[in-house]
Amino acid sequence: MINLNSEIQVAYEYLTSIYNTILLKDVVARFKVRNVKFLENLIAFLAENMGSIVSSKKISDYLKSQKINISTQVVIDYLGYLETSFLIFKVKRTGIEGKKVFEIGEKYFFEDIGIRNAIVGYETSDIHKVLENVVYLHLRMAGYSVTVGQEGNKEIDFIAQRFGEKIYVQVAYMLTNEGTIKREYGNLLDIADNFPKYVVTMDELTEISTHKGIIECMLKTFV
Repeated sequence: MINLNSEIQVAYEYLTSIYNTILLKDVVARFKVRNVKFLENLIAFLAENMGSIVSSKKISDYLKSQKINISTQVVIDYLGYLETSFLIFKVKRTGIEGKKVFEIGEKYFFEDIGIRNAIVGYETSDIHKVLENVVYLHLRMAGYSVTVGQEGNKEIDFIAQRFGEKIYVQVAYMLTNEGTIKREYGNLLDIADNFPKYVVTMDELTEISTHKGIIECMLKTFV
């Protein structure tokens, strides 16, 4: 019988080893980082808040609440180191029509979800974060330029563009209640243009379906 717990432990140890190599060689040594403990706390914060809108100031304020007194500029510098080392990706917010770029507040995703999970562990409540990360990586690998759409209190998970083509993507773990359906579909229905609009879900669908012009498909079909 396969010892699943043992295999998971080996996988976590392997991913942790890779993470430590990236951290020490690609980030700490390359950028001559002195405050390694702060860097580790910053990465853990990003891992916990993967897919949430954060800002350098919010991160700085959070760390200060943890008795870690770091300036916003240092946070910006360290985030840049992590991006340059391809440990994380920053996704900026734009207006849903794509004209306005928000200077404050962005989402961060990880290049390797396994490494993210090795840093902070995995809980079943993380599933939506993980799904968003998977969809983002797919769009990026497909050559899209990706932003988060924001208009007032309405958000589109991803606006992806390439070669004059644009698609809108909402990610939902399960469309099991009216509130979720209204939110995911409603934000897309409010967009006036005719570019393709998707709701990507883990719901078991027998085929791709369309509702009022919005394409609903399973994650494994989309990616």
